[in-house]
Amino acid sequence: MSLGNDPDSRTAPARPGTADGVPEDFVAEWEAWHRDKEARLSAAHGFLAITGLHWLTDEPQSITDTPGTWTTGPEGVVVELADDEELVIDGTTVKGRYAFGDIPERGGVDAVWGDVVIEVARRGGHDVVRPRHPAHPLRVAFTGTPAYAPHPRWAVTGRYVPFDEPRPTTVGASVEGLRHVYDAPGRIDFRLDGQDLSLTAFNGYTPGGFTVLFTDRTSGVTTYAANRSLRVAAPAPDGTVLLDFNRAGNLPCAYTDYATCPLPPTENRLPVAVEAGEKIPRERGPVTT
Repeated sequence: MSLGNDPDSRTAPARPGTADGVPEDFVAEWEAWHRDKEARLSAAHGFLAITGLHWLTDEPQSITDTPGTWTTGPEGVVVELADDEELVIDGTTVKGRYAFGDIPERGGVDAVWGDVVIEVARRGGHDVVRPRHPAHPLRVAFTGTPAYAPHPRWAVTGRYVPFDEPRPTTVGASVEGLRHVYDAPGRIDFRLDGQDLSLTAFNGYTPGGFTVLFTDRTSGVTTYAANRSLRVAAPAPDGTVLLDFNRAGNLPCAYTDYATCPLPPTENRLPVAVEAGEKIPRERGPVTT
């Protein structure tokens, strides 16, 4: 699902204090990253707009904030619309009975109903429906995510070590009982606070890049307990990569119970305190500033 910038975004992230000796352009680049991330999160149909997470079965069910009745089965997700109801899918208006067909794992289709976007997706082998409503109180009241002040000491050079073959890696999820399986192409070795450390990497969102899920000794104290996410660009020819922990961000489950975010693999629990990146959202409880 595309989470574009919302021109009516109410997000105004507080600027963290600039530490002595930190280059202004370093801070400016971090602030631009944070503004963009917050804008996507709080967009009209971003994750803060989700009003429910509904698991489909072969029993028809009505879902709040959506028209029709919903089931899943051999044809995938099917919605049966009443005579006076309609959806817009891929720019086409549909009425009556509509079968969404096969939706791949971690894939999804958006169905538009007035100002509501209904996400139809597959997560952990299950078909789900998540309505996204711009007027949802969580989105309307959002004031931004607290974060540590960016500092170059948390931008660490590591080395990517590819596995002989990608390793299918099963991890838990923010939803109890759900499992995700990702291919791990390799690991990233680095040194921080005098310790040699390593993180298993999953394929990322850019060609050759990676996503790293981790926790550390700040988790559950100043940062979200379940997970943190860091995007890593493709390695240089010599295998080096940049781990900029200043850009360690919250996944959607840090804000809403209607997300199905993966948890880090066991080996990605770092024994150091990474005092960088986004902190616990205000929506989830106390934050040390």
